[in-house]
Amino acid sequence: MKSRDQFTHMASNCPPFLFSSKYYSVSGDGDSCVRQSNFFGGKPVLNQGVGYSVILGFGAFFAVFTSFLVWLEKRYVGSRHTSEWFNTAGRNVKTGLIASVIVSQWTWAATILQSSNVAWEYGISGPFWYASGATIQVLLFGVMAIEIKRKAPYAHTVCEIVKARWGTAAHLVFLGFCFLTNIIVTAMLLLGGSAVVNALTGVNIYAASFLIPLGVIIYTLAGGLKATFLASYIHSVIVHVVLVIFVYLVYVASDELGSPSLVYRRLLEVASKSRNCQEPISHVGQSCGPVTGNFKGSYVTMLSSGGLVFGIINIVGNFGTVFVDNGYWVSAIAARPSSTHKGYLLGGLVWFAVPFSLATSLGLGALALDLPITASEASHGLVPPATAIALMGKGGSILLLTMLFMAVTSAGSSELIAVSSLCTYDIYRAYINPDASGKQILKVSRGVVLGFGCFMGILAVVLNKAGVSLGWMYLAMGVFIGSAVLPIAFMLLWQKANSFGAILGTVVGCLLGIITWLSVTKIEYGRINLDTTGRNAPMLAGNLVSILTGGAIHAVCSFLRPQNYDWQTTKQITVVEKEKSELPPEEFKEEKLNRAKAWIIKWGIGFTVAIVLLWPILTLPVGQFSKGYFTFWAVIAIVWGTVGSAVIIALPLMESWGTIQIVLNGMFTNDRVMEKLEDLNSKLNAFIIAIPEVERVYFLEKERSKRKEASESDQIVASPSH
Repeated sequence: MKSRDQFTHMASNCPPFLFSSKYYSVSGDGDSCVRQSNFFGGKPVLNQGVGYSVILGFGAFFAVFTSFLVWLEKRYVGSRHTSEWFNTAGRNVKTGLIASVIVSQWTWAATILQSSNVAWEYGISGPFWYASGATIQVLLFGVMAIEIKRKAPYAHTVCEIVKARWGTAAHLVFLGFCFLTNIIVTAMLLLGGSAVVNALTGVNIYAASFLIPLGVIIYTLAGGLKATFLASYIHSVIVHVVLVIFVYLVYVASDELGSPSLVYRRLLEVASKSRNCQEPISHVGQSCGPVTGNFKGSYVTMLSSGGLVFGIINIVGNFGTVFVDNGYWVSAIAARPSSTHKGYLLGGLVWFAVPFSLATSLGLGALALDLPITASEASHGLVPPATAIALMGKGGSILLLTMLFMAVTSAGSSELIAVSSLCTYDIYRAYINPDASGKQILKVSRGVVLGFGCFMGILAVVLNKAGVSLGWMYLAMGVFIGSAVLPIAFMLLWQKANSFGAILGTVVGCLLGIITWLSVTKIEYGRINLDTTGRNAPMLAGNLVSILTGGAIHAVCSFLRPQNYDWQTTKQITVVEKEKSELPPEEFKEEKLNRAKAWIIKWGIGFTVAIVLLWPILTLPVGQFSKGYFTFWAVIAIVWGTVGSAVIIALPLMESWGTIQIVLNGMFTNDRVMEKLEDLNSKLNAFIIAIPEVERVYFLEKERSKRKEASESDQIVASPSH
């Protein structure tokens, strides 16, 4: 038997820590080492029973539990389940819950999977650019959220505002782009979710595509947007608990890694040798030596051309999936005015920790462990489950599967409500039945939730059949929807923006983006297919042309023929069923909303500059990180993930503690607020009904009194003594 030294040095192609790796074996002649060809090998880690238990068990639990919470709120707090409540949650959601919803809504399958993929591909720059490139959109959208409260306080969807300002033609164009955004986001959710469920448990990938949305459909049907918000909070709690477990496992508690210094040393070793891998070096990257485009080929540097290109693509694409996704507009509409700006800022900062902390642990952990992950496995989002399995075995795979299920279903429920609102208010109420009653609106809303829920499964099956991966879809989304970003922003921010420029910029920008994307692919690689179109150069060109052309065309047209809009038609958007607002009048004061707008502009732009410009610029002089600098970086990931998780779990409970007490008191004392309200309402109605009769008796008595006085006066005048 060979000694450790002999085993380590028997071939120059072997890694220095080969003796501790489970993924290398000695060749038959004993003169070289052979790396395992892939990690999963087509064999699931868990049996199908576990997969179906997670999908159906959690689905059933959330369907029942969330519906129960909605029922408690109706019974003991007095919420009225009208069409307005179904689609806007009463427009009275507080800061903590809004922030939690934003985190949950923005935590896709890609947040967990693709962020670790780019860490595996580019090193530490990948998680940073994923997190910063997708945080700034939420921070800046806070400005739009305040503008909704100022300029369209009773809107239900973003397209309702488009129609009120720019008319039918623009409304139809932007309605199409909003639907396209929802379809792309839904596709990414289910592609990532079904791929990981299939890889970990062997559950049929097509069955997973249909079963994952099932529980979401049930509780969304029962409780609408409020049920979605309550479920999103619970999902956020689970996601952040698992996040903290994985971060501490990699950098504190693991036997195989367990400290930033060991992870750092392993990352240097992985990049130090170019080894014989079972697949060629490809554009997707692999952990087989120096990283092309990185400073000194290192994984521990921010000087990464590939990471920077990915960051730009990420920024452009995610502007589209925030500003053109009706789900974020619905959340802004549901927030109370004083909570809107704070909720979006807090939500963005807490969300930063999910991809940054998680990918800095699981993504870099895959490199440090030298896991034999193939480019194909990475592009399908299998880097984090591989690391979780390597560190925790089956327990890690179950935790990762649970976390992923939470992310997919919470974001999926948001997409259901977003599509439901568009179909209900922008198709049914706008063009089919303008005088629709609340009951009709509610019926249509629930019908769309059911219909789109079924469509989600069909879409995932079609894309899986076509071979479309999560990574490809994530990079391509900006090409398709980026052109609508600036026109939608101009709609609420710029009074000169006109409808012609909005339509022309959005449509032409999209077409030019696609043409550029495909042209660069053909020029660079000579052929157009899923592989070549998914590479960085064509994706970058297509994304930039789409978003910049759309905004430039709209701006030029608006300068030439300014609209000079006064926001009156957007303020005239009406609700279907009027509800008595619980909000005090000062919530809607213009001065207060203007102060909130100034606050979110200051802090939103400030944090944007800090995390997109200042932070990366400060790392450039460092070049390749030292052990101390990397340790500091890892500590930031640990602290941000821990503090963010604590805030997002505790704050909604603290803000809603009064409501929770009312519900608990009602459950244990049978003191039902709803019954009191109904009793008070019936007494009030009886009093109102009695008012006309009281008034009639009062006036009759008054008239009789006048006649009596007049008669007595006549008698006095007629008396002989006078």
